[in-house]
Order: sequence, then structure tokens, then C-alpha cells
Amino acid sequence: MAFPDRIERTIEIAHPPAKVWAALTTAEGLSAWFGNEAGIDLRPGGAAWMKWEGGHSADMRVERVEEPTVFGFTWRMAELPEDDPRRTYVEFTLEPVGTGTRLTVVETGFAQLPDEVHRKEYGGHTEGWARELGELVDYLDAAA
Repeated sequence: MAFPDRIERTIEIAHPPAKVWAALTTAEGLSAWFGNEAGIDLRPGGAAWMKWEGGHSADMRVERVEEPTVFGFTWRMAELPEDDPRRTYVEFTLEPVGTGTRLTVVETGFAQLPDEVHRKEYGGHTEGWARELGELVDYLDAAA
């Protein structure tokens, strides 16, 4: 039986694409809803990182930047050793809808993971994207 490889979530956000783009692609935006601290070099091949309270951190590599419609990065799975080269790919697609934005996030690459890592990472990221996208909306609403 094949493992699920893809998580996809789509939400409607009552803010224009430019505001959503800034929340996704700037250190200020990322640290306000996704991590507690962040840094980003917004160009393909650029480095990005986030840190959370409690010491958890994520190093990312910017893969795709098509302002203001597509932003993608790769990141390491927390359950894999730091020197493991496997990564998942996360892509945000923004589409104007009236005065707001339809945001779709897709994360792929889970099928390459060993059984025990797949269970933890796929389940955790499935729950995590639902929670994080809610935090994104809350952040944008509060900033309006």
C-alpha cells in the first residue's frame, strides 16, 4: 500500500493578495503567525529559518518565488537526522477572489519517508497546516 504523499488545504482569506504575500514571505510576517522568530532571503536558493518557543527550529530553502502568486520552499522533517537529505516541498498559491485571496498550500514528499517517520510527520503536518492557516487568518485580521 502506498503512503499518502500530499497534504492540500485551501482557504478563503478576506484580505488582498499583497497582504497575504507579505505574511508568507517576510520575516515579520512569518514570525507573527508561523514561528516566533524568522528570517528569509526571498529568492530561489535563498535560506529561510524559523524558531519556536521551546527550542524547535526549522531551516528552509526557498525554491520558488513568483510574486504575488506562488511561493515554495523545502524543509527537513523533524523526525529525520539532521544530515538526512530528504525534504518535503511546501508551495503556497495565492489567487485573487473579489477583494480577498484564495490561498492553497500543498506539501509533498512524505512517501519517501520510512514507516515510523511517515506516520508522525504526515499526521503532524496534516494537523499543523489546519492550525497554522487559522493563525495566519487571525494575524491578518488583527493587523487590518
